[in-house]
Amino acid sequence: MLQEKKVVTCFLESKGEILILRRSGEVGSYRGRWAGVSGYIETTADEQALTEIEEETSLSRQDVELVKRGEPLTVEDKGLGVRWVVHPYLFHIKDRDKIRIDWEHKEARWIAPKDIDNYQTVPKLKEALAQVL
Repeated sequence: MLQEKKVVTCFLESKGEILILRRSGEVGSYRGRWAGVSGYIETTADEQALTEIEEETSLSRQDVELVKRGEPLTVEDKGLGVRWVVHPYLFHIKDRDKIRIDWEHKEARWIAPKDIDNYQTVPKLKEALAQVL
């Protein structure tokens, strides 16, 4: 039986591009894959989205503006024995230069949303993005 884990995935948008982050070797899953800003839901999904953005990008709540909250989607990973319930978000940010990534990621890149297929991402990242675009 798969263990259910609820997570948020936040896409940050600026100038028509979205930010994707390459996961570091220190994280628990999907090392080296590209993802949005994400994390386990420990409070409410809305609150967790803002917390993860602060932790992973150093942006404060004043630096981001919620554009859209997508419908949660389920991602089954039988290899990990996990059913992820992903709550996708899209935030607009005012100043890209303020972003400072933390230890969870080793690289950040701004891309056109249509180019997501060119990256090796965490499972169903493209579908999560489609929920909020």
